[in-house]
Amino acid sequence: MDSSNLQGDARMPFPPSLWAAIGGEAVHAPALAASMRCDVVVVGAGYTGLSTALHLAEGGASVCVLDAAQPGWGASGRNGGQVIPGLKYDPDQLRVMFGTAVADPLIGAIGTAADTVFELIKRHGIACDALRNGWIQPTHSVKTMRALESRARQWRAEGAHAQMMDAAEVARHIGTQAYVGGWKDHRAGSIHPLKYCRGLARAAAGLGAAIHGDTRVVRLERREGGWRVHTKGGPHIDAGRVVIATNGYSDHLWPMLRQSVIAANSFIVATRPLPDELAASILPGREVASDSRRLLLYYRRDAQGRLLMGGRGPFRDPRGPEDFIHLERSVELLFPQLKGVQYEYRWAGRVAITRDFLPHVHEPAPGLSIALGYNGRGIAMSSTMGRCLAQRLLGQAGTRFPFPVSTIHPIPFHGLQRFYIAAGVAWYSVLDRFS
Repeated sequence: MDSSNLQGDARMPFPPSLWAAIGGEAVHAPALAASMRCDVVVVGAGYTGLSTALHLAEGGASVCVLDAAQPGWGASGRNGGQVIPGLKYDPDQLRVMFGTAVADPLIGAIGTAADTVFELIKRHGIACDALRNGWIQPTHSVKTMRALESRARQWRAEGAHAQMMDAAEVARHIGTQAYVGGWKDHRAGSIHPLKYCRGLARAAAGLGAAIHGDTRVVRLERREGGWRVHTKGGPHIDAGRVVIATNGYSDHLWPMLRQSVIAANSFIVATRPLPDELAASILPGREVASDSRRLLLYYRRDAQGRLLMGGRGPFRDPRGPEDFIHLERSVELLFPQLKGVQYEYRWAGRVAITRDFLPHVHEPAPGLSIALGYNGRGIAMSSTMGRCLAQRLLGQAGTRFPFPVSTIHPIPFHGLQRFYIAAGVAWYSVLDRFS
């Protein structure tokens, strides 16, 4: 069963029975009960934090992960399960933006980001319905096909297995006549997001990492030789280094961090398992798909045969099934054969969007690292970010940190972010129609 039915107020904990149903074997991280000392404290038990902790523990560091809720409670347990490498920008664009010396290591990291996920799954035996059958990016626009041809050509030059698809091929692979063509990236795949997150937590704990849930960090205090991390419950941790990995659920722990991203909701619906005759007509090769529109739709079939459809939604957290009707309509528009299909689950999670659509890494004080802002590519990118951050903190010889380090820049008038999103949705809708 997919990470599902996670709807309502994102600040409220979910019943243990529901979490057991949606995520397989539960990982209950106890609250921090006593003060302690370690090498590194990681704030946030999502993909970034857990990947960082796992790789730090593999490198011999003592590490403690603290989360205000439980591992995978945020977007790491509430996403669409698509493991897609790359970023919004193609390799040639990144070289123009940063220059070859900076861009080439970045391109190497983002191009192999899906490898990181599937290698972790294999190495640690994580049971998460992993499937690596590729990603299809279809388009409604003949004009956009030229951009997709360039994208596929650039990634082939980087060694990726990428192929163009005409309208007939897209229809055969996806099961809809809605597109004029597209391309397929064979590096990509899918997972059950919450099972993967819990698997990372178990693997990190098995290597000696301490993981504590229900432990909100309320203050970071700079001290001689490191940091003191204060928690709401009272206990503190002394550590040489701190990593903040709270992404779209960042709060006021560090000045201006929350204001540096737009935390937008991504909404997802899941049908009941489809009958065999219908399942055979939709994504029969079990690829994942997301279209080329600015207000994109993304979809896949899960291990139980459900169709999952994701896309934009209201800025606020969902209040009921009516907030998901636009996605259900999209299902019937793309796949008329599913008219009248019943829906089993509806949920939402917050995506951290940056102004430049790039992941951000900050080091605003000695011994403090912050990483966030994956702009919808969180599974692959955050898993890779965690590995790279751990290598940086461990000072591993022969490794180069591939992500540019920047200062924190708050988005102007951040308190109006719901209006940013509403205006952006309206504008992108116009652009999508004309493209």
